[in-house]
Amino acid sequence: MAGDGSGDLRLAGISKQFEAFTAVHPLDLTVPQGSFFALLGPSGCGKTTTLRMVAGLEEPTTGRILIGDKDITDTKAYQRNVNTVFQSYALFPHMNVIDNVSFGLKRRGDKGAEGKAREALELVQLSEVARKRPAQLSGGMQQRVALARALVNRPDVLLLDEPLGALDLKLRRQMQIELKRIQQEVGLTFIHVTHDQEEAMTMADTIAVMNAGNVEQLGDPATLYDQPHSTFVANFLGQSNLLRASVDGSPDDNGVVHVTSHGNRLEVRRDHLPEGVRDVWLGVRPEKLRLGESGGPNRLSGQVTDVSFTGVATQYLVRMPWDRELVVVQQNDGSARATVGESVTVSWASEHGFALDASQDAEAGAQLEDEHG
Repeated sequence: MAGDGSGDLRLAGISKQFEAFTAVHPLDLTVPQGSFFALLGPSGCGKTTTLRMVAGLEEPTTGRILIGDKDITDTKAYQRNVNTVFQSYALFPHMNVIDNVSFGLKRRGDKGAEGKAREALELVQLSEVARKRPAQLSGGMQQRVALARALVNRPDVLLLDEPLGALDLKLRRQMQIELKRIQQEVGLTFIHVTHDQEEAMTMADTIAVMNAGNVEQLGDPATLYDQPHSTFVANFLGQSNLLRASVDGSPDDNGVVHVTSHGNRLEVRRDHLPEGVRDVWLGVRPEKLRLGESGGPNRLSGQVTDVSFTGVATQYLVRMPWDRELVVVQQNDGSARATVGESVTVSWASEHGFALDASQDAEAGAQLEDEHG
């Protein structure tokens, strides 16, 4: 069931205006053929509107949509070789599973519809329920039937609109792995819309982080997490400790720049520092911090105010002398744990920090609710 070499999906200057509201500002995106691409962001950021424009369910205000060399901007939704899997499975309750999957092919008069449907069910590991009706299946199974039905037409692009949102946490994690396996097996272009950071990072090759109708940053999950370009990305993708700091001088021979934060001299790598900025937020992820002085040249002293045991790790809140609490996450690997009220040193390696322009809001992206949008 591999793809047919249709080409990359390209959005060129795509935007969407609803009367006085701009849902998507002009954006350019290229989704490489055969990749797993995620549009990630909070409610109302424009990700679903972008997906609906690709599907043909919304008309762009400006810009063009192309698959390979074919411009599909003005093509009707049903004429595009693009399928969508929604959160609601939209299966026909009166039909069994195999008839649901083969329905579209049979309507088009495809003589091999039944065989292709069986192949699709095999791919999603549901061959044994072919004769059952949707109501006899669990939510996870119904989602896989919906996926099989979308894949059986061999679309150029498969759009996934919050497809796992209705599943419980354990099943959602299983389906994340399953979806990635299926995508790699069929080699089709998948575009996945989600507000769930972990989901996007688990599955996608490339993520576009969206905020207020714009793409804040585009990259692979590790780069976005370790080297965010904005406070929004730093806070929306996991947790970040952000310290106000000022750049002291030029990089040394090792490519390290010294900064001062609340009287403390700290280090950050030159390539993790924005060009020409003197006032910065020095950021470090909670799990990159170490209690004690083993983490690197950057050291701060504080007092433990809270300890939360989470199983594989323990989360500490450490209050700094200037009344700011840092979040520290340590693996439970048998080493000694700190207690509330204990004075501790927090340290980290210079390569584990990143710096952002301090003119940005330190709280951007931090308090957003997990909703659909």
